[in-house]
Amino acid sequence: MGLETPERVSLELSRRCAKACGFCYNASEPSARDEWHPDEVIGFARSLVRHGTKALSLGGGEPLQYEGLGAVFAALRGAVFLSMTSNGLLLDEQIARVSKLNPDKLHISIHYPARTTEVTRVIRQVRELRRLGIRSGVNLLVRRSELDEASSARAQLWGAGIHNDAIMFLPMRGTDTPTPADVARVAGAPFQSMTCLSACGPSPRFCSVGADKTVGHCSYTVARRRLPSLDAAGLVAALDGLGLSFCGDTTPLMPAQSLRRRGTS
Repeated sequence: MGLETPERVSLELSRRCAKACGFCYNASEPSARDEWHPDEVIGFARSLVRHGTKALSLGGGEPLQYEGLGAVFAALRGAVFLSMTSNGLLLDEQIARVSKLNPDKLHISIHYPARTTEVTRVIRQVRELRRLGIRSGVNLLVRRSELDEASSARAQLWGAGIHNDAIMFLPMRGTDTPTPADVARVAGAPFQSMTCLSACGPSPRFCSVGADKTVGHCSYTVARRRLPSLDAAGLVAALDGLGLSFCGDTTPLMPAQSLRRRGTS
């Protein structure tokens, strides 16, 4: 048998992000230094593709703050399904750049569904990307304490013609984690989410590579291992025998949170 790599690999280009959300799984911030050199990304990706990887998702940090993004897309376009996840804050001013990059798909995140301005901005941006012929979707973060707010955001997305086939419902990890039933109620119909939504466990089809050149079975786990080499062999070696630490939160809701979930406060 030849060397096998996961079909889908998520790669954090850097940890730089102007949004600096407190819940970020890799502690992204504006001044973060961890990052891949574009030549490293290109060489790593080409090695993965030779050994079976079909899709590469670029994130961070915020990929639109990564200077080498154009070089990466120019080198890898057509060789692998190349998608990107963005917070959208820089998208309006960089829409010409994104159009030139022409990703196979671009996901825009809604981190705070209760913020109407964020939801309406993302809706507008998805529509503009579609107008430009770029396949786009939404990553909707679902908190256990704000299920009604997430449901309202989902309804707004539906009203704008963005349905569950273009929405990824992501449960908050680390704290405030919703149950699978909570996420299903927010989604309101058959939906897409992480493969570990119902049970924590590694997937042979997916892994997440960090800006610090470590790899884990998912983006959120603290069970990670440094790549011994920046190629498919290094990835397989690092994943061999690697465990997976549960990243959810099973703390019971406080009474005030329970009332909020029922929409009574």
